[in-house]
Amino acid sequence: MSEQANTLLKIVFTHNDFYIVEKPAGLSFHSEDGPGFVVLAELQLSQKLYAVHRLDKVTSGLIILARNKDAAACFTALFTEHAISKFYLAISDAKPKKKQGWIKGDMAKSRRGSFKLLTTKLNPAITRFYSVSYKTGFRAYILKPYSGKTHQLRVALKSIGSAILGDAMYAGTPSNRTYLHAYALSFLWQGEHMQFTLLPEHGDEYIALIKHQDFQAWQSPWQLDW
Repeated sequence: MSEQANTLLKIVFTHNDFYIVEKPAGLSFHSEDGPGFVVLAELQLSQKLYAVHRLDKVTSGLIILARNKDAAACFTALFTEHAISKFYLAISDAKPKKKQGWIKGDMAKSRRGSFKLLTTKLNPAITRFYSVSYKTGFRAYILKPYSGKTHQLRVALKSIGSAILGDAMYAGTPSNRTYLHAYALSFLWQGEHMQFTLLPEHGDEYIALIKHQDFQAWQSPWQLDW
């Protein structure tokens, strides 16, 4: 049995309609060489689950898995309406062209499965971010995507000259992991406000960031001025 098949996933929250589950960095979302994230979750929880959004293989963090078709349809509608707020943490060792603000532009396919940001804005990827220098030569980013394009945040940071640490596809400095983590979710479910955060547990730079005093301002990311 593959090492992935032995992966025990962290269940962050259990609801009658859905689970919030942590996807580890390096685990494929869909099954490739071995069982992917969704299949592993189904095996662990002994039930059919429905994917309503996804994360890149290199990205860790929070994922919603619906427990029935009706909930899956509701979540799909919420994502389509951009009614679910998602917040990510990223780290780079490259100096950005700007330290906060908006990154907007159309995305086009580039080489070997990667994408690039264009100056046109016909159907743009839209991201807003803040950043902080938590130690010499390293900067952390908290990002909120307002669209759901493939590789959107990885391309956004590359476009401002600050490729994500460990992100080989986008010329990030080699590291033991790609430093992109789905940190928080906020949405309304059947009249109840749902808010979740999950600190990254793996990666020395994430550990250093979390200990830094400036990280306190990001503990409740939905309270920032987006």
